[in-house]
Amino acid sequence: MLRRDMFRGLFAGGSALLGLGAARAATAPARQKVAYHLNEVAKVGFVLGNIKNHYEGTGGNVDIVLVVHGPALSAFRRNGASAAISSRFAGLRKQGLAVQACAKTMNGMSLGLPDLFEGFASAEAGGVVRLAELQAQGYAYLRP
Repeated sequence: MLRRDMFRGLFAGGSALLGLGAARAATAPARQKVAYHLNEVAKVGFVLGNIKNHYEGTGGNVDIVLVVHGPALSAFRRNGASAAISSRFAGLRKQGLAVQACAKTMNGMSLGLPDLFEGFASAEAGGVVRLAELQAQGYAYLRP
């Protein structure tokens, strides 16, 4: 009789642990996908700070794409950029930040990808078109 009770207790305890593990797995947050929109040079530091906070707040459980167009693109020039922006940008790239520059803005400013910080890709159809494409792919749109 004692053995049977021990077996029932072990079986019930094991089942409870399996159920707890399944409940934890079911409540694990889904990986976020976020597109940040940046076109104002005055907001460059603010947006980079928001992105840093986003990585920290999700524990890195996020895919972030920063799409830059308009006057803000000038803040990311290799020559003449502030050390603070350059350093922040490099740190975010190490965390996985994908960055895209509007090809139309680059053309209008006579810039190419080699003129920008390392890691930029070109949004060939334009920054706003790229943002719409990312939203269609399930990315949340943020414009701080």
